[in-house]
Amino acid sequence: MKSKTASSARHLLLLLGMIFAACGAQSTPRPPSTPPPQQSSGPTIVLPDGFVVHVEVAADDPTREQGLMYRDRLPDDRGMIFFFPQASVYPFWMKNTLIPLDMIWIDQQKKVVYVARDVPPCKADPCPSYSPDASASYVLELAAGGAARHRVATGSVLRFKGLENIVVR
Repeated sequence: MKSKTASSARHLLLLLGMIFAACGAQSTPRPPSTPPPQQSSGPTIVLPDGFVVHVEVAADDPTREQGLMYRDRLPDDRGMIFFFPQASVYPFWMKNTLIPLDMIWIDQQKKVVYVARDVPPCKADPCPSYSPDASASYVLELAAGGAARHRVATGSVLRFKGLENIVVR
């Protein structure tokens, strides 16, 4: 009787184990009650209408000289921010730049001092320069049309995020 009871108990445990395993394999995971935290997506600039632009940083001579050259496209939510060691008048040109851009000159207080809209690529030398009449510490480049679409104009204030510890050379 002991061996029959022990054998029955083992079969019952084996059967319960198989049922639990089958139930676990077929169940779908429940979504978490709160979404996982967003991973930091790098430095951004918030435009006047709240639109967020993810930016590449050009803070030294080689990256400022290269800029957005040779790119064949620039998504609407991407751009490049140029940091300069001191406020001054910084002319820009479009040599070897394949796509039209908006260029936005920004002062130390993050206020827009000048916007060059829909600047075309330079097809032949000499390339024209685009320059503000005011001193700037930064220049933001966006895909052409972005400044108008997001209401960026002279006097607009932009918000920089994740750009506090940039070393400018």
